[in-house]
Amino acid sequence: MNTTMLRSILKRSSSTSSTVSYLTSRGFSSAPAPERKVTVLGAAGGIGQPLSLLMKLNPLVSSLSLYDIAGTPGVAADVSHINTRSEVKGYAGEDQLGQALEGSDIVIIPAGVPRKPGMTRDDLFKINAGIVKSLSEAIAKYCPNALVNMISNPVNSTVPIAAEVFKSKGVYDERRLFGVTTLDVVRAKTFYAGKAKVNVADVNVPVVGGHAGITILPLFSQASPKANLSDEEIIALTKRTQDGGTEVVEAKAGKGSATLSMAYAGAIFADACLKGLNGVPDVIECSFVQSSVTELPFFASKVRLGKNGVEEVFGLGPLTDFEQQGLEALKAELKSSIEKGVAFVHGN
Repeated sequence: MNTTMLRSILKRSSSTSSTVSYLTSRGFSSAPAPERKVTVLGAAGGIGQPLSLLMKLNPLVSSLSLYDIAGTPGVAADVSHINTRSEVKGYAGEDQLGQALEGSDIVIIPAGVPRKPGMTRDDLFKINAGIVKSLSEAIAKYCPNALVNMISNPVNSTVPIAAEVFKSKGVYDERRLFGVTTLDVVRAKTFYAGKAKVNVADVNVPVVGGHAGITILPLFSQASPKANLSDEEIIALTKRTQDGGTEVVEAKAGKGSATLSMAYAGAIFADACLKGLNGVPDVIECSFVQSSVTELPFFASKVRLGKNGVEEVFGLGPLTDFEQQGLEALKAELKSSIEKGVAFVHGN
C-alpha cells in the first residue's frame, strides 16, 4: 500500500473535530510548518510503537525522538524509513534520556506496564507511578517548557504525580500538563454512532471527569448530531464507554490491552496540541487538566488549545439528571486517585 493510498483511506475515515486529516499533505504546501520536536517516552511498547508510526505520518512533526529502556533503536530504524517529513532518532537507557528530551515541544508518555486480567488499577499504580515520577524529573530538567501528554495509567493519579514533581522543581505550568482522555471520547463517538445509526465522522461527544471506570462520564445529552435514544440506551452506552478498556483486555484474553486504539487517540490529541502551538484557532479537545470546573483540583472537560497549551477550560454545560448523578458519584473516587498521586510523590 503506497503512502497516497494510506493517506486517502485515513482521510476518508477521519472525523470532523478530532481528525486524522493531518495525514494528508493538503494545506501544508504553501507555507512550511514550524519546526517541532515530539518525543515519545515508552516508544518500544505496545502503545509506543503504533503511536510512533502515527506521529511519523504527521507533517507537523519535524523531529521525532523515540525513547525506551530497550528496543528503541530497532523501532526508530523501522519508522525512519517512512518517507515523511520528520527525522527520527532512537534512544535507549537512562543515560540517553536527557538527549531524547532536549528541545522537545511535546512529550508523549505511554511508558509503563499495561493492565492485565485480574490486575486492579491499584496494582497498576504501584508499578507505573515510579516510572512516571522519574520521567517527570527528567522532563523538568531537560525540557521544562514542553507540553506533556500523559497516557500512562492510571491517568487520574499520574497527572497529579507529574504536577507535584514539576512543582518541586519550580517548573510547573498547569497549562502544559495534560492527561490524555481522548480514547474515552473516541469510544463514546464510536458507540454512539453505532446505536444512533449516524455517520461516525459527523459525531461529537464530550467526555468529562477522569479516565477510569465510573470517573469517565460521557455527556450523551450534548452529543451531535442529536439522536432520539432511550434512557436505557444512554445508560448502556455510558457503561460501555466506562468499561471500554476492560472489554479490550478480556477480548485479548490476557495477551494485551487497548494499544492500537490508544495509540490512535494519543496521536489525535498530540496533533491537536501541535495545531494549538502553531496558532491554529479554535482547537478544542477533552483533557484531564488542572481545573476549577468542580471542587476537584484536576478534572477532564473540553479545553481550548493554543500557543501556551491550555488557553481556556470550558465548563460542563447543561447536564441531565442521569449525568448529574454520574458527576456526583465519580467525585469521591477521582478525589482519592488524585490524592494518591500527590501522596506518592511526597511519600517518596
